[in-house]
Parts: sequence; structure tokens; C-alpha cells
Amino acid sequence: MRVRGIGVSLVTFLLCAGMAFAAKAQTFTGTVSDAMCGAHHMMEGDPAACLRACVKKGSKYALVVGDKVYTLDAKDQATMDQLDKLANAKASVKGSLDGDTIEVTSVTAAK
Repeated sequence: MRVRGIGVSLVTFLLCAGMAFAAKAQTFTGTVSDAMCGAHHMMEGDPAACLRACVKKGSKYALVVGDKVYTLDAKDQATMDQLDKLANAKASVKGSLDGDTIEVTSVTAAK
């Protein structure tokens, strides 16, 4: 019985350690967009206006890094305001990557 308990504890520890490494914060630099349009805005005219219109209709902000489009999961209003301010501009986004989604912890203008 004691050996089984140690095995379960070891497995639990390894799973938790793996999740901690997977959730490590990273910095991504790219262009602020929206998840619906990605790298190519569908509305004619100003790409920033298209992005803002899409977000108002329910699309999430996104970050285009090369050919990759990451959906941005921003929880607080200050982060959302910063993303709006940086619409269609270069930004550095810090956060944890989960598949194609970045859980955002901060956003700054890229230098």
C-alpha cells in the first residue's frame, strides 16, 4: 500500500511540474489584430478601424507574429484599452501560451 501511495504522489508531482513549465510566461512581438481577420483585414480602408469594428462585434484581439496568428485572452480592462490603443501597431505581449491562445499578462508598444 505504501509503495502505491508514493507512485501516485510521484505522478501527481510530475504532472504539476509539467503544467508549471507549460504555463511559463513568454514575450511575443507582432502586430495587434483581431482573431476574425488575422493578418488580412476584410473591410476596406483603415485596418485599425476594421479591427475595432470586429472586436465590437465579438471577435477577440489577436497578435500576428510572422505567419502565425495568436488569439489574445485579455482579462482586465487596462489590457483591453492598451490593445485598442495599439490597434494595427507593433506590440510586445507577455503571457502564457496555450495552443494558439496567449493568456495576456501585459502589453507594451514594441520598439
